[in-house]
Amino acid sequence: MTVAVGVGPLAPLDRTPVTQHCPYRRLSTVNLSLNRPTPRPLLPFPASSSPQRISISSTLRCRSLRFIPSRAALGASDGPHPNEKGFEVKGNVEELRQWDSLTAKFAGAANLPFLLLQLPQIVLNYRNLVAGNNSALLAVPWLGIFTGLLGNLSLLSYFAKKKENEAILVQTLGVISMYVVISQLALAEAMPWPYFVATSVVVVSGLVLNFMNYFNWLNAGIWRLWEDFITVGGLSVLPQVMWSTFIPAVPNSILPGSIAFVLAIGTVALARLGKLSEKGVKFVGSISGWTATLLFMWMPVAQMFSVQWTSFLNPENIKGLSAISMLLAMIGNGLMIPRALFIRDFMWFTGATWASTLYGWGSLLSMYWFNSISSKFFFSATFALFAWLGIALWRDTKVHGYNSPFRSLKELVFGA
Repeated sequence: MTVAVGVGPLAPLDRTPVTQHCPYRRLSTVNLSLNRPTPRPLLPFPASSSPQRISISSTLRCRSLRFIPSRAALGASDGPHPNEKGFEVKGNVEELRQWDSLTAKFAGAANLPFLLLQLPQIVLNYRNLVAGNNSALLAVPWLGIFTGLLGNLSLLSYFAKKKENEAILVQTLGVISMYVVISQLALAEAMPWPYFVATSVVVVSGLVLNFMNYFNWLNAGIWRLWEDFITVGGLSVLPQVMWSTFIPAVPNSILPGSIAFVLAIGTVALARLGKLSEKGVKFVGSISGWTATLLFMWMPVAQMFSVQWTSFLNPENIKGLSAISMLLAMIGNGLMIPRALFIRDFMWFTGATWASTLYGWGSLLSMYWFNSISSKFFFSATFALFAWLGIALWRDTKVHGYNSPFRSLKELVFGA
């Protein structure tokens, strides 16, 4: 069945709400106009040979209805609300729903490689602690783990706001696993105890607040304070981490982070005082998600810079990099790409694609260049990655009924 939903002036909305019960989500109110005097549910679409016009005032999101055909159905990246211009759907509705469900399962499956990625470090740290070899944990940089923890926590808030269950689970497991590592480092005195206590307060508060906000148990004012906190934290940490990457080539200084902190405080204050335009306030609201994504994007750059430089000086150093870990990173991030493309989340797509190609595959390329892995291993991983990306793009194009994959990419970047 082919359904075309035209884009045009919206019919006046009937103020009488139509609600559908969802066992997994809260009740969502949907006002619909199908060129009829009474509202009707969005799905399933009625069989018809002619296009129909649909105007939507709120997206009905539940496990049985995960249909999000375009960025317009989501509006901005920081909320599950559609814009007011409607959206256009060309393609088989059943195929769209199946691909929606399948991409969600792919994103949920990413938990396994990410869990396996962190588990060996946790087990190794535990063995060293039991053996009394606390000095071995000094080799694990607590600042890098803390940065990743902050990134996971920021992205958890981002996806909790969008009600993306699979991504929420990925980020929650990331927060918990990294906090376990942080705790082990604190026990081994590889991390200053006051910093650990402060980190513990932030982590516990973040998990509780996100949980309460997900189920609409949290006051909106408290949630805004939390969003302001992670916005200021992300903006302060990002330039400091980028600066620290090039030490000792640059002076060891906290100036970049300090300047960014002052600017972040001023920007958030202006937004809350109503001194910014609507677009400015919207931009400030999306900063935390983007800074978290940029933190994750910068971490592989820093690692590859370090690996490439030390390996150039001593090629044997490349053997300290685990090919299995890089493969797991490539797989885990790659599994989330189809979902990010389908819901037209440019931020999520950028972070997942960058991590899968640069961090995962890029590290494997470095290892192959220095003869640390076999050509069979590298080219098998290369073929699998790019075939997966091609299939994801082709399938998204097909289910939307588009003639070119560039249409999907255009919607992803610029909106519908």
